[in-house]
Amino acid sequence: MAERAVAPRLAGDGIVWLLVLAELLTFGLLFVSFAVARHLQPAVFAPGQAALSLHTGALNTLLLVAASWAAVRAVRAFEADRGDLGAHWLLAALAGAIGFLVVKTHEFVGKVQAGFDWATNAFTLLYTLLTGFHYLHVVVGAIVFAVLWRKARSGAYGRSHHMGPASGAVFWHMVDLLWMVLFPLVYVIR
Repeated sequence: MAERAVAPRLAGDGIVWLLVLAELLTFGLLFVSFAVARHLQPAVFAPGQAALSLHTGALNTLLLVAASWAAVRAVRAFEADRGDLGAHWLLAALAGAIGFLVVKTHEFVGKVQAGFDWATNAFTLLYTLLTGFHYLHVVVGAIVFAVLWRKARSGAYGRSHHMGPASGAVFWHMVDLLWMVLFPLVYVIR
């Protein structure tokens, strides 16, 4: 008897996709606000953006992309009933998230020590809102990876049960995508 074709479906739970949509709309408004304010006040934005480190932003990009890749590898491992391997990949994704947080925290601390005030002007306010809000999303993603990793170590995921890791990966890909817009918009395009 011939196998029936399985209709393709989105990875993860439907609720995570509603969350992703809401977050993308929220960040979209912030991105547009930043772009419009930069257009209207180039003299305010130019020195603020010039003080940002492209190297730090690029390193954070690599950490986020590596974590996304590890999250995909984890889901694929669970789909293949290789739970131990999936747990290792989740740990790698967690390491990427923590690496981002360490680098970004170092950047924030350096700015504060240099006298950075989030309410100085439109640039400092929007920079703080965008990067701070994104930072909080990375914290949530790291917590999700840690919880998934803990459950994976006890054998909770496999071929027939990997919705949790798939939903976590979807959330993380959103975090990664947001940075892919945030980094060029805030750090690169001047």
